[in-house]
Order: sequence, then structure tokens, then C-alpha cells
Amino acid sequence: MLQIRNLTKRYAGTLALDDLSLTIPHGHMVAVIGRSGAGKSTLLRLLNRLIEPSAGTIAFDQQEITQLSGADLRRWRAQAAMIFQSYNLSPRLDVLTNVLIGASTEIPQARRLLRVYTREERLRAASILDDLGMVEKALERAERLSGGQQQRVAIARALMQSPRIILADEPVASLDPHNTRVVMDTLKWINREHGITVLCNLHSLELARSYADHVVALKDGRLEFEGSVAELTGESLSTVYGGTPETEEKKVLEVA
Repeated sequence: MLQIRNLTKRYAGTLALDDLSLTIPHGHMVAVIGRSGAGKSTLLRLLNRLIEPSAGTIAFDQQEITQLSGADLRRWRAQAAMIFQSYNLSPRLDVLTNVLIGASTEIPQARRLLRVYTREERLRAASILDDLGMVEKALERAERLSGGQQQRVAIARALMQSPRIILADEPVASLDPHNTRVVMDTLKWINREHGITVLCNLHSLELARSYADHVVALKDGRLEFEGSVAELTGESLSTVYGGTPETEEKKVLEVA
């Protein structure tokens, strides 16, 4: 269970996240929605400890994430795998090596620097790629892949980290509609097949309603809504996006 209590982040006088508290049970597919600048990316980066909170606490299964340092913090960053809009792959390395990089926290430093991997590690990476329909691209350089393919490689790398939770920060913002569906189908499959909690920042209400079972809505760094997709009404959306309840309800019905 992920427990967030009074989480706050300030940047030079700007309140990016404001006293946020919520609890997310294991195994949920969570859409984090809101306008640009609402605090969605800040939230995910705080959860992974890529940035430090100004106040508040994060706990996962009774472990205080905000208190971790050194090797324990590196281990948590592996367990809370991040997926980015920009893929963050090494473009000149082949797909298999990009995936193997996900196992870096488990590999001794000398092997990691030299990119020397065991047969078992390579087989595991290939198996993950096979699950995601990408094994035939294993020896191609990442830069030669389409955006959707690169994002699936990034997801495979995240799975190589043996994550307990996946944090996807606008993973489909740069993709066309077809590849958007492929990537979201992949994240949903991981959520169902492996029981891994997925928090996914999304701009699209249609995607949130199609793929998530739980929704967290932010506005100006504050929590405006938390609940099931079924509870996501026009009235609740109007507080997040600024339209009238009737207008937002029409949007909900159009994508239902």
C-alpha cells in the first residue's frame, strides 16, 4: 500500500504540490489527471525520490520512503520504476542492452560499467521483450525504432528492475493514436498480469476512463478528486478543468 501524507513541494516561492494526502492499495491502475502545471509530474518524481519534498511523508508497505538514503534509496528507485514521455533510452545501444540496463542495481559496478551481462540476465531481458512483442527488435539500435516501440522498450527496462510500482509520466503524450493504445494496453496488461500498481499521468480523460480503475485529479497542486472511474462525474471534473458541470458531464458521456 502506498500512503502519502501532507506531501508538499515548493520551488522558489511556487507551491507545486500542496499538502497532498492519499492512499493507494496494491494492484490498482491509477490515472493522475489535471491541467498542465497541476502537479502531476511533481508527484511522480517525489514518489521516486528524484526530487525531495518540502514537507510530508511517503510510505510503501510500512517503509518510510522519505527517510531512505544511500543503497536503500537506490533500491527504492529501482522498485519504483519510472517511465518518461521522452523514453530515456540510450539511442545507439541495441534494444536488449537498453533493457538490461534496468537490472543495474542488481549488478556489480565493474560489470555494469563494462556492460557485461550473464546468460541468465540476457535470457530474462529477452523474455520480457517477448512478452511485450518486441523480441524481434532485440538487436536493433533503439534510435531506429518508432516512438511506440521505444516506449515499449522503456517499459521492458522498467520490468527488468523487478518493480513493486510503476510511475509513468505522460508515457503516451508524444505518440499517435495507434501507438497510444498499444502502450496503454501494455501498461494495463502489466497491471493485471503481474499485479503491479501503476500510476500514470494522463491528459486524456478518454484514456483515464478506458484504462484506469482509480483516478486522482490535481489542480494547482491540490487534490481535487480521488475515487473510482465510475465516480468521475461532470461536477467533479468541473472543479479540475474549470468548465461547467454540464459541459464536463457531456465530455464524460462522450468518452464513456
